[in-house]
Amino acid sequence: MTYWRLHYHLVFSTLDRQPTLTAEREKVFYTILYRKAKELELIIHAAGNVEDHAHIVLSIPPKLSVADCVRHLKGASAHAINLMPGNTEKFEWQRGYGALSIGERSLSMVMEYAAKQKEHHRENRLVQVYERFDDE
Repeated sequence: MTYWRLHYHLVFSTLDRQPTLTAEREKVFYTILYRKAKELELIIHAAGNVEDHAHIVLSIPPKLSVADCVRHLKGASAHAINLMPGNTEKFEWQRGYGALSIGERSLSMVMEYAAKQKEHHRENRLVQVYERFDDE
């Protein structure tokens, strides 16, 4: 068996940062996120979101690239959200994403940050490097 400790903090945004990740869609997003993670053998340590972006702290096995992981998570979640009964607006994730590697010592701090996204945004206690998902 291969030993690996590859932890990442992923951030991705809704199309044009529109507040389209509503409470109803959020439930589907997390259901699919954890289902897809199990399928890909990812370990999700924490996840959180606000209406225009999501944070996921996870471990990705070395057999899977970060780009492939993000492609699967974004694709599967958008597809499932768009199949929701009564859904009238197309849901899309924006192109691109943020990916930061995390050391063992920082893992718990980053997990807490991701899990408490709504609180951090409400109280404007943001860590800018954790909020980036593009080059701008």
